[in-house]
Amino acid sequence: MEKKIVIVGAGYSGILTAKKLAKKLKKHNDVSVTIVDKNPFHTMLTELHEVAANRVDEDSIKISLKRVFAGRKVNVKLDTVTSIDFNSKKVIGANESYQYDYLVLSAGSKPTFFGIPGAEEHSFKLWSYEDAIVLREHIQNTFRKASLEPKAEERKRMLTFYVVGAGFTGVEMIGELAEYVPFLCEKYEINRSEVTMVNVDGLSRPIPNLPEKLSAKVTKRLEKMGVKLIMNAFVSSVGSDFIELKQNDKISHYTCGTVIWAAGIQSADVTKEAGSTLELQRGGRIQVDSYLRSVKDESVYVIGDNMYFIPEGEDRPVPQMVENCEQSSETAAHNIVCALTGQGKMEVYKPAFHGVMVCIGGRYGVAHVGLPNHMFSLPSFFAMFAKHFINIIYFIQVLGWNKIFSYIKHEFFTIRNCRSFVGGHFSNRTPSFLLVALRVWLGAIWVYEGIMKVVEGWLTSPKLAGFFGGADAWYNSILNPATGAGTTDAVTSATTAAVDTGIQTMSLTTHAAKVIKLAADTVTGASEAAGGATDAAGEVVAAVGKVLMNFNFLGLFKVIFVCGKDLAHSTISDFAFKLDVPLMDWFVKNVILANDGIQLFMQIFIVVAEILIGLALIGGLFTTPAAAFSLVLQFMFVCTTGLYLGTFWMIFAGIAVLIGAGRTLGLDYYAMPALKKLWKRLPIVRKLYIYND
Repeated sequence: MEKKIVIVGAGYSGILTAKKLAKKLKKHNDVSVTIVDKNPFHTMLTELHEVAANRVDEDSIKISLKRVFAGRKVNVKLDTVTSIDFNSKKVIGANESYQYDYLVLSAGSKPTFFGIPGAEEHSFKLWSYEDAIVLREHIQNTFRKASLEPKAEERKRMLTFYVVGAGFTGVEMIGELAEYVPFLCEKYEINRSEVTMVNVDGLSRPIPNLPEKLSAKVTKRLEKMGVKLIMNAFVSSVGSDFIELKQNDKISHYTCGTVIWAAGIQSADVTKEAGSTLELQRGGRIQVDSYLRSVKDESVYVIGDNMYFIPEGEDRPVPQMVENCEQSSETAAHNIVCALTGQGKMEVYKPAFHGVMVCIGGRYGVAHVGLPNHMFSLPSFFAMFAKHFINIIYFIQVLGWNKIFSYIKHEFFTIRNCRSFVGGHFSNRTPSFLLVALRVWLGAIWVYEGIMKVVEGWLTSPKLAGFFGGADAWYNSILNPATGAGTTDAVTSATTAAVDTGIQTMSLTTHAAKVIKLAADTVTGASEAAGGATDAAGEVVAAVGKVLMNFNFLGLFKVIFVCGKDLAHSTISDFAFKLDVPLMDWFVKNVILANDGIQLFMQIFIVVAEILIGLALIGGLFTTPAAAFSLVLQFMFVCTTGLYLGTFWMIFAGIAVLIGAGRTLGLDYYAMPALKKLWKRLPIVRKLYIYND
């Protein structure tokens, strides 16, 4: 008989539990996993303020449930759960009912208004995808309408914003708003002094979860951004155009245009309703045992924001934060599998939280992170970096590459108004058509290189031995200049190798041809100088060239930078750079050069690759793999023959056209959308999320 697991809510904990169960139970065909949510997408609640203040697009904070569970044994149900019948083990929704053997309650939270008159009716919330969009539109419309208001007093009232709550949500919202306001003022030609922003809370300081020193930094940053903080003040009522605050038994009345409520949360209605049967605790949370089961019903697991659990050795319940959702989902999934299969040992929930961080706008943040009992504070740049890194770790678990690509795109490449902790330096603001000429020219050079190799016989006879020998001789003549009587023999040997190589492989690649030519010219000159007299050793060294860098990194590789002439008479084309990698040298000597057949195969491969890369770049077809392979070839040259600085432009050009350069005046404009559509249809691709939207 089929066993049924039903998960109520696709928030942080619900979505992760469903994925973990699907993975652990993929071989159990007699078990079904169903997740029920009122939305067809998962919302990144921690990023709502970014949408509300128009820093990122709204699509960046939602993740399609169908895409998350594509290729997985999870039934996604779009429904609103109204109640749960624990006696008959049935979840009752607005559309249908769901029988279960094991229930995971992860319905999330909603704002709480503490019974304050007018708070729910007259304030904007920030606890859902819809909330963020509504608030964003309201803020923009407020500035638009204020720009048309002739009365200064009314305009000032309209532009007065109160954010109630100085916890994470409140501080991040007021910080985003303060960062956004200058751009709105400029757009609508409003004097910045007419805008008032206030953050109010009954707390004594913002973000009490942080050490006092960091709270002080938060206060200083907000005040610098033009935010007024009113602490130790409680909201007594909210109206359509006012807010009343109580401080020291005194109630003060303030006119305002917008009140944003971020003052606290409580469990969702369905969780609170379930508490009539299960054991309900403060904030509508349900008491669980150490295995995250309801203390009243062992078939019901409660996780994330809905759980009330005090870990051993602690005096406070686990916080309602994302890290608790992640860790509780792992424990719940493991224990459900143990209970279901009768195999393995159930785990006690032992959360290990790694700190907290808060962002005040897109450019500044504070963080107190580390290991339990070993926390430390991070400077702003690293705090912001840690925040993005942690988000990416979460996205890997949920939607892999697909969401990582989307997140990086929205947070860095298309960021609005340069509102990122790295500014707008990574923002995609250069028109793609400006890269067309560079792409075509780079492709033409590669085609030329390939054709010249065909003309020189690379497809018919081995030439790599002479090529590598000549290049090595030239570098050795500079790095290890001979002295005394042995000078003539050494340089003559190098000259012979270089000249022979030059005869056999005169074009190779642009940089290789120059290596050969300068090797022959330089070493020949050195040989003549050395042949004149034994005392001329110093002249030999001068004639051979100049060593600018010869750094050995732990024996793993050498960084070599030389000049083929004396510095006074050199040009950029006389400077050469090489990475000498012993492992690659061994491979070239003992595998490639040891067999003429392998040499010829490698030569044909390089010729074909160069021509195909060139044609692809010229036509703008498969530009990304072509540019990537172009960079691979350049790296191979750097590690074998080295590159002249005059040829380094090909590396930088390859990087410049690596992403999307073929979408402008190129065949990728037509080919990539069609291929992308076919690619996304493959089941394994959907399951592994190796595509982007």
